[in-house]
Amino acid sequence: MSRSIFPMEIADLSAFAKSVREQIGRLDHKPSHVETLNLLSRAAGFRNYQHFRSVSKTSDVLDSWNIAAAPEPGPDEARVLKTIRVFDAQGRIVRWPGKRSQQELCLWFLWSKIPRGRTFTEREISEFLNTLHLFGDAALLRRDLFDLGLVTRKRDGSDYRRIEKKPVPELKLLLQRVDSGKAEAA
Repeated sequence: MSRSIFPMEIADLSAFAKSVREQIGRLDHKPSHVETLNLLSRAAGFRNYQHFRSVSKTSDVLDSWNIAAAPEPGPDEARVLKTIRVFDAQGRIVRWPGKRSQQELCLWFLWSKIPRGRTFTEREISEFLNTLHLFGDAALLRRDLFDLGLVTRKRDGSDYRRIEKKPVPELKLLLQRVDSGKAEAA
């Protein structure tokens, strides 16, 4: 019968050695081969040798399957179509949507328009946002952008800055629809 080899990686050799010493010190006899395997496995953070083997085999199997990461979900077109209704022909938000999912998509739209690396005062960010919406509540937009983690600001509400993030998949589709609405209006 061939013997399987299971490599073990130990993060902290000193803690591992102390754990083995303590476990052997509690025994009143010399440990057998199987007991030694269990002692070493417990010192490495596993329940016993069988647990160590099962985890080791599981990782080997997963590696051999070579499973690629799950593909990113595509944009939710229905969400975009519902959200586009709150935009006018010039690409400005006419009214604030009632549903949170649509509000978040509008916030991502606003985020995409904020220049990278630029710092705004509260007044400047409000004036900038006022060019992108018509319902006259820049404070709501500033708060929601901050709460969603799309902008950062100082505690006193000054120095607004865009936080670079990977946008939601729907943003690209929304931007295309808003731009095509602008083109049709021209």
